[in-house]
Parts: sequence; structure tokens; C-alpha cells
Amino acid sequence: MSKATTDAAGRTGDALQAGIRDHLWMHMAGHRHLYEGGRTPVITHGEGHHIFDDQGRRIIDGLAGLFVVQVGHGREELAQASYEQAKKLGFMPLWSYAHEPAIELAERLAGYAPGDLNRVFFTSGGGDSVESAFKLAKNYFKLQGKGEKHKVISRATAYHGTPHGALTVTSLPGLRNQFGPLVPGGHKVPNTNFYRADERFAGDEKAFGRWAADRIAEAIEFEGADSVAAVFLEPVQNSGGCFPPPPGYFERVREICDEYDVLLVSDETICAFGRVGSMFACADFDYVPDIITCAKGITSGYAPLGAMIASDRLFEPFGRGGETFYHGYTFGGHPVACAVALKNLDIFEREGLNQHVHENAGAFRSTLERLHDLPIVGDVRGAGYFYGIELVKDKETKETFTAEESERVLKGFVSEALYENGLYCRADDRGDPVIQLSPPLTVGQTEFDEMEAVLRTVLTQAWDRI
Repeated sequence: MSKATTDAAGRTGDALQAGIRDHLWMHMAGHRHLYEGGRTPVITHGEGHHIFDDQGRRIIDGLAGLFVVQVGHGREELAQASYEQAKKLGFMPLWSYAHEPAIELAERLAGYAPGDLNRVFFTSGGGDSVESAFKLAKNYFKLQGKGEKHKVISRATAYHGTPHGALTVTSLPGLRNQFGPLVPGGHKVPNTNFYRADERFAGDEKAFGRWAADRIAEAIEFEGADSVAAVFLEPVQNSGGCFPPPPGYFERVREICDEYDVLLVSDETICAFGRVGSMFACADFDYVPDIITCAKGITSGYAPLGAMIASDRLFEPFGRGGETFYHGYTFGGHPVACAVALKNLDIFEREGLNQHVHENAGAFRSTLERLHDLPIVGDVRGAGYFYGIELVKDKETKETFTAEESERVLKGFVSEALYENGLYCRADDRGDPVIQLSPPLTVGQTEFDEMEAVLRTVLTQAWDRI
């Protein structure tokens, strides 16, 4: 470990921690430790698939920041693209005006998207994209004379963002309850966690997938098809620990949505832009949604940007129909962010990152599956470069941890120990306890082995603490 570094003002250690304690309100984070002598890691810079902190640590970025930094850290050409665009046009909203980077990026995204998803509405991020899709679904049906269609269906333990409408789509009580009452109309169905599936499915993933999809039809019928506007699903569900879709699941969901005149929204905030392999993960699972929501990897995190991509059918009332979608964001489609996104997509194509993920996803899976020999590892699941490792107290019965054990072992030891041993990733207990991995798309077998080695060391130690 090299010696600690200083920030731009020449401050080190305690001064930075004081700045956090006294002024910085972190997101999704507790702050009590700062008043009890604890410390918050301060990340100073990144290079490739590593990040570095103010204590001189060099850490593998096993989460790509937050499922974001697809092309890795320190890409000078992305910084240069930002600089050149800022010189030319630093800002212009898309409120009745357009600018060249947004036009070019919209054309490019439409080219990647499946079917007739040709209409790109830019936002500031993933939650805003989900919010936009929710509003579009309700607005569209009102214009069709079906104003009662306002309800949305999503899956158990799913996360779809923090704006108030998106919270209705989100299924995590811990993120929702303190902000109630929520926007009405959100309804939940089972997710595709095959590891926790009923014994009656006895290893038959396809039957389980059919059962899970049919619960969507059941919910629509129960609520009344004339009241349901949309179903929001991630290709691989993030929260709860990377639940991939069973074979045939999305084929059946598409049939259900068509039958009941309900929109299928593919929330690809995480899964798009190579995380599963293709530019849009719905292509990896062979379905065409009515709307795609995306963000994160669109710029590899070098600038904030999101998008809602809708079908020509949904845009028609707002095009030739003459209606106005009275919704927007000041920074949605920011010219600098769009320029960065375009250069980011250039890197994808030049370096063949989508193909790289497709070719190496199996190796990533098999490397992580070596951890099955540890008594604490119950399941390894996911797709592409997006995996979850579920931790259990008993492999035979799949018994999970108590709330106290999860707090003490997962939050109190595993998270910090992984970081101290050189791996940044996520230890999450919003469902059953899992560790999530989502590295930059540039990594390969060497990095897979490095991550597995750190996980093995820390999880072995964690087992001894139960």
C-alpha cells in the first residue's frame, strides 16, 4: 500500500472525513459511524478496472461503480469528447429545440433497439426514465379513450428507482414506506428466483418460468384488464441478487401483455449496453418490449444521462396526432452527456465489447461457481457480466441468516473485508443476503481469478464468524 494522497486542497485523512461528516449527505447510506470514529472510503481516481482511495489502496472495481463504468475508468477520449462539446455548446434543453448530439444519439439508439422502438426521450438517469415510462403509459391510454388504465405491475423485491412514481413500481418496503402515501396503482407479482422456487418445480426452470409469468396474467385479471397500463420487468432482476429469466418466461409475458392490451416495459437501467451482452438485453432473451428504459452504461458513467425508448405506436398520438407529452427534464439529453454517450458507443464498437461479453460470460460464471465448495455459498446466478452469489447458513436446507446475523456478518464484516482485501462490490440484504458482481466489460480471466480469490478469502473468514 502506498502512502495516503491529498485532495485538490491538500487535505488528507481526518480533514476529508470531517468534510463528509459536517457537510456531505451521502446517498442510500448511514452516517452514524462518522460520529463514532468510523471512516468513509474516499475514492480519488480510477484507472482501467481499478479504483484508488485516499489511503493509497488499489481496488478492483467489481461493480463498475454502480453497474455503470462499462468501458473502464480513465478513458481520455471520453473526457476529450466532453471538453470539445462543452466548448461548442455547453447546454441547450430539448424543450421545443434540438441539438446535434441528441439527434445523432437518438438515431443511434433507435438503430440498436429492436422492433419499432424508434422514439427516444432523453432523461437524466434511470429513475427518471422509469418515471417517464409510467407517465407515458397512462397518458397514452387516456388518449386512446382508456383513461382507467393506470395501474402498473412489477415483481417482488424489484428496484426501479426513487422518484415518487418509480417508487410505486419499486417493491422494496425499506425504500418505500417512509415516503408514503405513494402514487396509487402499483401491484406486485412473484419474481424469477428459481433458487427459492417451490419444490413442486423440481429443477424444471421452464415450468417455473411459465408459473411466474402466469401470475402476471392472474394479477391483470384480478385488477381488471381495463385498469392495468403496464408491466415493468428487468431482463435480469437486480435487487434480490441477479434473477435471470427462466426459458420461455418473456415469451409468455409478451403473449399476456398483448392479450390484455398492457404495455411491456423492459427496465434496462442496468442490463443495457453490454451488461448482459447485447446493447439491449431484451435481444439476449429474445423479446420485443413496448418501451425500454435505460441509463448508466449509456455513457459508462462519464456523464449523467438516461433514455426512454418507445415504439412508433406509442409516439403516434404525439406525432401526427398533434398531442403534447407535457413531461421533461432540464438536463435530459444534455449536449455534453450525449456527446460522451456517442464516443462511449464508438468504443463499444471499436473494441467489440458486446462480443467480448458474449465470449467470456461463460468463463465468468464458471470462475464464480468454483465458490460452491464453500459452505456459505448457496447459489451463483446471473447472466453476462452481472452475477449474484447468495449466502446461506445451511446449504442443504437453504436456511438464510437471521436479521442479526445478516447485520453482523454481511454488513458488519463482509462489505468492509472485501474492500480491505482489494475488491469493491456490493453486499446486499434487501432480499436474501447476496454479493453482487458487475465489473467493467473490459475484464477477462485474469480479473475473474482475482475477484474469485478475494471472495474465497473473505467468505471463508465470514463463515467462521457465524
